[in-house]
Amino acid sequence: MSKAPKESARSEDVVIARIVKARGIRGEVSCIVETDFPERFGSLGIAKLRMPDGSCLDLDIEDHWFHQGRVILKFEGYDTMSAAEELVGGQVVIADDDLKPVEEGEFFERQLIGAEVMSGDGRKLGFVSRFLRTGGTDLLVMESEDGREHLIPFAEDICPEIDVAAKRITISPPEGLLEL
Repeated sequence: MSKAPKESARSEDVVIARIVKARGIRGEVSCIVETDFPERFGSLGIAKLRMPDGSCLDLDIEDHWFHQGRVILKFEGYDTMSAAEELVGGQVVIADDDLKPVEEGEFFERQLIGAEVMSGDGRKLGFVSRFLRTGGTDLLVMESEDGREHLIPFAEDICPEIDVAAKRITISPPEGLLEL
């Protein structure tokens, strides 16, 4: 069992789950899944947790299962609800190097944050400050040059060009979208 605090998390670490609550009397934690590859929890073995204070813990995963859209994790040495509560707020992270490769035309949400948003005629409109999952069409939150936020539906007909390497998204917004 590895419980000792480790060095602070690196900026290249990618969050794959967020611990939201202790669950059960045996020390399990319930986590919101933040990865498109939830099967990775079965092969992790050791989980790196980034804690709210910036410290990191390497913990052996004793068991895991899925329940109501969340992953339940049981860490070795955390055998009571009180012990598990110490982990609430932590994030399960993996190194950027451990990410699964994406297919052509796919990308990670984090690659869009900070991307410049351009109009089809080459005008700079702002930059992407956040990405919102809505259950329907996802939204880019664009901060415009004047500091206002605009919600841009992340649909192919509205965002026809995405250049991840150049960190640029060209949009073709419907009439009135940017005036809202």
